[in-house]
Amino acid sequence: MRRIAWLFLLLFAFAIPWEYSLDLGEPLGNVARVAGLLLLLAAIPAVLQSGRIRAPGTMQWLVLTFYLWLCCTYFWTVEPVATIDKIRGFIQEMMIVWLVWEFAEGPSYLRALLRTVVAGSWLLAVLTLANFASAEAIASDQIRFAAAGQDPNDLARFLDLAFPLAALLVNSERRWPWRLLAAGYLPLGFVAVLLTASRGGFLASVIALAGSGVLLTRGHPKRLLASALALPPVGAALWLTVPLGTFQRLATISGQLRHGDLNQRLNIWQAGWHAFVRAPFFGTGAGAFVSAAGLAPIDTAHNTPLSIAVAGGLVALFLATAIVVAAIWSIAQTRGPLKWSLVTALLVWIVTSLVATVEESRTTWLLMALISLAGRLAVECPEELAVCFSVYQGTPQAGYAEVNR
Repeated sequence: MRRIAWLFLLLFAFAIPWEYSLDLGEPLGNVARVAGLLLLLAAIPAVLQSGRIRAPGTMQWLVLTFYLWLCCTYFWTVEPVATIDKIRGFIQEMMIVWLVWEFAEGPSYLRALLRTVVAGSWLLAVLTLANFASAEAIASDQIRFAAAGQDPNDLARFLDLAFPLAALLVNSERRWPWRLLAAGYLPLGFVAVLLTASRGGFLASVIALAGSGVLLTRGHPKRLLASALALPPVGAALWLTVPLGTFQRLATISGQLRHGDLNQRLNIWQAGWHAFVRAPFFGTGAGAFVSAAGLAPIDTAHNTPLSIAVAGGLVALFLATAIVVAAIWSIAQTRGPLKWSLVTALLVWIVTSLVATVEESRTTWLLMALISLAGRLAVECPEELAVCFSVYQGTPQAGYAEVNR
């Protein structure tokens, strides 16, 4: 049963990046929700059959406490229906932190999860390119493109998080199909981010690709030279392919940062701040940001710390901060390319969390799960983990066969 649960966990991780592009309707929901339900159906009997459960780590306890606190906000929420809905959603999103911890046994399991995340991001990028090439998009002269069912800003954020993971796999994969999968994602994902015309997503992609570039070129001067030579033709190809309006929207980034309102975000943040000061300690209830701030139903906080503070007050904000600190501590346990990859991914997540509401996203909790797992493996089997993610020089390294048994 544990083997079946593990396979469903991989399916779940694969579906998360593109989950909103395939919705099966009520009562099933999107593809990630269906995969999550199948995973739970396999995970519960697997744990019962084995008669054991892995001792939770700091991250798992903090996530559980954070969830329970959000449940408590139902007793004083200003929007009971919205809070119940968020409580149901949060358990479906946060459960992956426990499931990855429970069913990922060793370094090869972590690598398999990274492969599935990159593969899922590949599919998301391909769906975005398909939208760009569609007859409807061409006829309407649109300048922002996204896979069906996806928000362009969220889509760009999902793609950005996969860049450092792909770069890590390019360096460490021994088999060429997996290296090709990872290497191919880097240009494909960047083109897809450009097509979204997401200003926040583009800035985050610069950070993600800079970190990825360090991973790929460190100790490889030929790669650095090849990248420099490839930039002019690639830039020319993008200029001729991507709509001019897309570049023009991205060109407004500096103006928005200096004099703009960040696409109405400043007004939203001001309203959110007023809602927070009215209930600073315990918040106004999970999912109640819009009502508490007096905004339109389609609005969101566009800022994760503010969203959490309004929902659960300073208590929730403290717990969320502790989760991030636990992630940083887990990364500190790792070494080498894996550490740099996770640092870059977490930095991208932090930057995007300042202009987006990401505590409700499965990608957030998948990232926290991967970081927590890496920290555990760095303590339990540091040598195997180092070999698994060491830079591949073209010949098998000592101990590699042991890692892949």
